Amino acid sequence: MRAILFHDKTISFIDKPPPRADRGEALIKPLMAGVCATDIELFKGYYGFSGVPGHEFVGIVDAAPGNPHMEGRRVVAEINIGCGECRWCRVGERKHCEARRVIGIMNWDGAFSEYVKAPVENLHFVDDALSNAEAVFVEPLAAALQISQQVHVTGSQRVIVLGDGKLGLLVALALRHYNPGLMLVGKHPKKLQIAGGQGVKTFHLESPDSLSKLVETLGPFDLVVEATGSEEGINQALGLVRKKGVIVAKTTSHHLSQLALAKIVVDEITVVGSRCGDFALALAFLENRWLDATPLIEAIYDFSRFPEAFDHAMRPGAKKILVRF
Repeated sequence: MRAILFHDKTISFIDKPPPRADRGEALIKPLMAGVCATDIELFKGYYGFSGVPGHEFVGIVDAAPGNPHMEGRRVVAEINIGCGECRWCRVGERKHCEARRVIGIMNWDGAFSEYVKAPVENLHFVDDALSNAEAVFVEPLAAALQISQQVHVTGSQRVIVLGDGKLGLLVALALRHYNPGLMLVGKHPKKLQIAGGQGVKTFHLESPDSLSKLVETLGPFDLVVEATGSEEGINQALGLVRKKGVIVAKTTSHHLSQLALAKIVVDEITVVGSRCGDFALALAFLENRWLDATPLIEAIYDFSRFPEAFDHAMRPGAKKILVRF
């Protein structure tokens, strides 16, 4: 089978045997996959990654030893694979398993390949009403919705999402159902229009001092979601949050952040890290049409053109790039 290899900041096609699905696992033939900001960070050296990337995908189960009813079904796969025995796995938190493997990210080949395998317990069936392009958004949308499972978001709070990248847009589109007055802040008018078209209030950052002017005009916010993708984002969030407010951090950058710790301590600010989320919840949002993720798609490339697709995804300001198999 053909697969993409990331190694030492290079991209290449390789030929390798398909993975073997043991009992309790499924062999999946990807139909479509998305290029994520995390993939770009992995390419740049995050986690010292070398291997087959790709973790946002939808595919057809080709084989599932012991579970023949799954064969031929369209699925998405949760990406964290735990040991199944530690205290984290026993309480259903395999994403925190010390021995975890992560599809396309850590010690498990990903979906930029003609075949990928995953544990059966990680799989979720995809409703026929959802297109492949929509289903690819389940993983990032689950990550966006995880905020609602970690923090009590109410309609009366003053909520702001900082960053109009792909994740920031999904966060805003999802959380507006919990807080209709939510505001999305970003630098790209066309991206802000996507959110605005689905009922999200937006604010365009025209200059570096726009954030301070925003706080001067509107006052500080109860909840700030930092989704800038930049190591500077956390300190920008600190400039927006009120005393005893909450910041949810979403950025995973391979660059280190210098944190204004004194402000966190003195103002008693709560900082919450937020990662992967509930696939069933994300599927429910998409199946019920509570948001439309497809305007985030900028281009779809055939798998044979993956290097071109990845170059496109790395362009500053690019929206979601999908790969079709």
